Amino acid sequence: MFTDPFMQRALLAALLVGASAPVVGTYLVQRRLSLLGDGIGHVALTGVALGWLIGAALGVAPDTLAVPGAVVAAVAGALAIELVRRRGRTSGDLALAIMFYGGIAGGVLLIGIAGGSNGNLMQYLFGSISTVSDTDLALTVVLSVVVLAVGVGLRAALFSVSHDEDFAVASGLPVWLLNAAVAIVAALTVTVAMRVVGLLLVSALMIVPVAVAQQLTHSFARTMTTASVVGVVVCVTGLTITYFQDVSPGATIVVLAVGVYAVAAAVRPLVARRRPAQDPHPDLPDDVELPPAERKAADQEVCT
Repeated sequence: MFTDPFMQRALLAALLVGASAPVVGTYLVQRRLSLLGDGIGHVALTGVALGWLIGAALGVAPDTLAVPGAVVAAVAGALAIELVRRRGRTSGDLALAIMFYGGIAGGVLLIGIAGGSNGNLMQYLFGSISTVSDTDLALTVVLSVVVLAVGVGLRAALFSVSHDEDFAVASGLPVWLLNAAVAIVAALTVTVAMRVVGLLLVSALMIVPVAVAQQLTHSFARTMTTASVVGVVVCVTGLTITYFQDVSPGATIVVLAVGVYAVAAAVRPLVARRRPAQDPHPDLPDDVELPPAERKAADQEVCT
């Protein structure tokens, strides 16, 4: 399997996607925007069809400009969502719903105008890692490096904005630029994972590993690291299964991720129940005897 050039490209793409997608998903979960990946994915479908249309007009291969078109459309859609959310004229879920419907409709309409069929969109909707070319792999490497550089390099500032935006504003952070950075890397992640799991399932690869990590860890940094490890494991494992069994790679990867979450959610209560309670302040004595006057004042304070 490792000597097959096709599997070499596929495994490298799966490795990059599995590592980078949960990094962005950690911020989306923190901001309660878990469905943003779905909205961006639908808009990216319009970009794919637009790339087909421009390619047909220029006389090049139909899918040559599909991925670049998806990148442009996804970034534009993500920034539009952030702008709408910031101005508050339309609720976030309503804006996402508009992106859902408009993205699918625009993709189907444009692919028909370009001379293609709805079947041409299936490899982008559900993933087609068998069609990953050297050009696609090079673009995946570049986009993954950008996503990881922004997601990990700006982790402290992005966490501050995602956790408490008002505090970030009071601290003098460039909140608008940081929010735009999260939106852009989310869009890039969608287009990176498009070939592996498909536009309809990409949000699951961004969110489910984070949900697994939250069952196992308690800090933001550990959650991000654990989620990336889970993403890599399920992507490589799912791809290995599809090498021996003729099943969809994207669906297999997502089902594995959901299965890992189910196991983690079932095991966590058992582990927490057996874990002994820890003293939050081991350096202080547990039994502190207050003088009568101070004890009376403390009781009165508790009562009030």
